[in-house]
Order: sequence, then structure tokens, then C-alpha cells
Amino acid sequence: MSIFTRLHYFNCVVETGSISKASRIFDIQPSSISRQLVALEKELGIRLLNRNTRNIGLTEAGLTYYQYSQRIVSELDEAHRAVNELQQNPKGHLKVSMTVGFGESCVLPLIPAFIHQYPEVKIELELTERVIDMVEENVDIAIRSGHLPDSNLIARKLTDNNFLLCSSPQYITNNGLPLSTNDLHKFDCIRYGYAGWREWFVMKTKPPHTFKKLTISEGLTVNSVNGQKQLLLNDAGFALIPLWAVKDELKNGSLVRILEQDLFSPCAPLSSTYALYLKRELISPKIRVFLDFLRDKLDSEI
Repeated sequence: MSIFTRLHYFNCVVETGSISKASRIFDIQPSSISRQLVALEKELGIRLLNRNTRNIGLTEAGLTYYQYSQRIVSELDEAHRAVNELQQNPKGHLKVSMTVGFGESCVLPLIPAFIHQYPEVKIELELTERVIDMVEENVDIAIRSGHLPDSNLIARKLTDNNFLLCSSPQYITNNGLPLSTNDLHKFDCIRYGYAGWREWFVMKTKPPHTFKKLTISEGLTVNSVNGQKQLLLNDAGFALIPLWAVKDELKNGSLVRILEQDLFSPCAPLSSTYALYLKRELISPKIRVFLDFLRDKLDSEI
């Protein structure tokens, strides 16, 4: 039997002055309440109640214990109410760590709409490429791309990365187009500095995907997706870059897709972007609504 249940019984008996009245309130046998009161006194090693055939009264120790018990039960009830309110109205501090490119391109533009919908969730955003310790740094959600190692985290897929080979119209005017992937070494290629995405692969468009590593020029290397995009926009060459980073530029024509018939990736196999959070028996409402919001918006925009 929970100590909190015993406290509820004890408080009710004191407040009603009767075990039988308390038993009717809790809809259990009077003998069950009596046994729990005896167990409570044995646990404490002191008598709390003076009983006779007509009345129940508090001992001096019982009065002191009741004063504390009242506060404990009241705080517990308030805690239950607060948690139930959170389930209905997500609130509290939410810390989200994300990679710079995906954060700037996809997440940050959505934050004002999320805040408008959930004004009681206070968001702290961190944009970084470094490996973080979610427990030590008190991070609720980490958004990362690539292939995920086995861990004690739950991974929720947000989107496929869908890498495209892109360039600017001006660079193409100045330098021409490759006829096939075998010609890429003749052009300026902008590598991404992250070790897992530095190489370029081409693969069969239909499963099972087989990969072929491409030979490309030893040109520029930059350690951010947005850095790649800025170099592309300034006519620096070709880059292998996720669709989510250049979707607007492809629409307005400031960037164009090269060798559209081929399926590219900077790693083998294909990669995705995930939201990671700690394994818990119950997911916090603020985490749940943020993840649902991201998925809904990203599905409609990417």
C-alpha cells in the first residue's frame, strides 16, 4: 500500500472523526482502513489516534503528523492538477539543439508560428554541429542528420535529405555542363567539410541501390550547408546539397539542378534528418507537440 494512500485515509479519518465515514468516502471496508492506520502507526513507532467505541481523537504526535500530512497531500494533489493541466496545455522550458544548416533553413522559420500556437512553451534554441550530451546539457530535443548510432535515444524521422547536384546559371554559362558523372573532375566542386558527407557517390535510382564513388576536383571545402549555398550563389562551382537547403533557390531560378537523371549522396547509404529525444515511459506534452508541429510543417514544405 502506498504511503500516500495511507495519508489520505489518515487525513479523512481525522477530518470526519470516523473510520466508518471514511470508508464510505473511499468505498472500502472499515477494516481495510483500520489495518492501514495500524500499519502507519507501526511504521512510525508511535500512536497517532486515540480510539474508543464512540470517538476517534488525535494524540499529540498525531496532531503534529496530521499538520504535515495535510500539507503533503495538498501538495501531491496540486502536483496532479499541474501535470493534468500540462497534458491539456503544453507549457514550460523546451531546449532544442539543431545543426546550423537544417536549423536555419527549416526550423527557425517555423518557430514564430509554433510560439503563436503554444505561447506557454518557452523555447531555447541552440545551433551547433558538435556532439552534445543531452542529459548533461538538459537538451529536450536534438535534431541531427546522417546515420544514427545505437543509443538510448528515441529517433523520429523528420525528412529525407534528398541530395541534389546544383550550380548557378552563371557558372554554367561560364564553364558549361558535364555530360555525365565521369566529367565532374573537370569542374569546380564544393565539398562539405563534415567527414561523413565529404565524398560524392552516385547510385542506381531503383532498389537495390548500388553505390559508385565519384572522382571530383580538389577544390573548395566548407563546413556548413549554408556555406555551400552561398558559394553556389556566387558562382563558385557545383555542390552536392540537400533539397531542404536550396528548395527556394531552385524555385526562383538562382540555382539549377545538374544531372537530374542521377541519384546522388555524400554517403552510402542514403541519409535522413531526425529529431532525437530521451527514452521515457511518457513523452512530455511540450516535446510531443513540438515534434508533431515540425513533422506536419516539414511534410507540407519540403
